[in-house]
Amino acid sequence: MKPSVLKLRVYYEDTDMGGVVYYANYLRYAEAARTEWLRERGVALADFHRKGIMFVVVEAHARYRAPARYDDMLELQTTVTEHTSLTITFETKVYNQHHKHLVTVTAKLACVGADGGVERIPEEMARQLSV
Repeated sequence: MKPSVLKLRVYYEDTDMGGVVYYANYLRYAEAARTEWLRERGVALADFHRKGIMFVVVEAHARYRAPARYDDMLELQTTVTEHTSLTITFETKVYNQHHKHLVTVTAKLACVGADGGVERIPEEMARQLSV
């Protein structure tokens, strides 16, 4: 499956006093990359929200290899590494403008209904996970 690619600039507010990206911001970046992965495949999360269906992170892991710094241009490459009838696991690899691999974020999302209970992933989304 071809990865989705999102480019992001590191802004001052993303960094600590040393000009290094604050570690938790990689989770935000990965969230944006997952949303774009879905959008590129015609999946609008807002449509599911209106139907009372949400996707929540139930597990997240970040492997830090090297820091990103203020004003770097990052490239986030996102793929689905696993999916079941209830969950989707995304992997986002973060590279800097020199193509250096900085961080890998893995996040497992579960499909939940309005009552907060786990539900099957809707068929219209499940079809896109295999494309």
